Amino acid sequence: MLSQFSKELPQHITLQDFVNVEKDVYPVGRLDKDSEGLLLLTNDNKLKTRLLDPKSKSPKSYWVQVEGEITADAKRKLELGVDIKLKSGIYRTKPSKVSIIEELDVEERNPPIRKRKNIPTQWIEITITEGKNRQVRKMCAAVGFPCLRLIRNKIKSLTFADVRSGQFREINKSEISKLKN
Repeated sequence: MLSQFSKELPQHITLQDFVNVEKDVYPVGRLDKDSEGLLLLTNDNKLKTRLLDPKSKSPKSYWVQVEGEITADAKRKLELGVDIKLKSGIYRTKPSKVSIIEELDVEERNPPIRKRKNIPTQWIEITITEGKNRQVRKMCAAVGFPCLRLIRNKIKSLTFADVRSGQFREINKSEISKLKN
């Protein structure tokens, strides 16, 4: 689905197919149609602007299933920043935090990811403080480990641990306060 409320084409599946909200509610950031996970919707324009403003450096964390077993060198490069291609040209990503995930229990993806018999996969967590177009996918490709599956699991301190795929919940005042600070 597209992480927006308006349909560009009649066949597009968008947020309006799942959630009935007030007119002035917008997603904070976007997930491309191949990505999954936490999507924050708000009618608080100041909060949305603050979370999306690159100056605020709001951390966003992603669980990434990569093809192959990531090397120490690739992990270090991701942490220091890599060159990725954007429409505007080559861009050097800001430093990120990367950790290997030993075990991750997530629902199967529909459609499922491709599996190769002789090539293992591995889960890593990447935390970035910016949000360029398809940035995490491009970062992983830049170090030789293509992204097979991408799940945003955290925006600042907000997680979706208690929400199943396709569901939503309202966040409480404490969570809103943490997002604003």
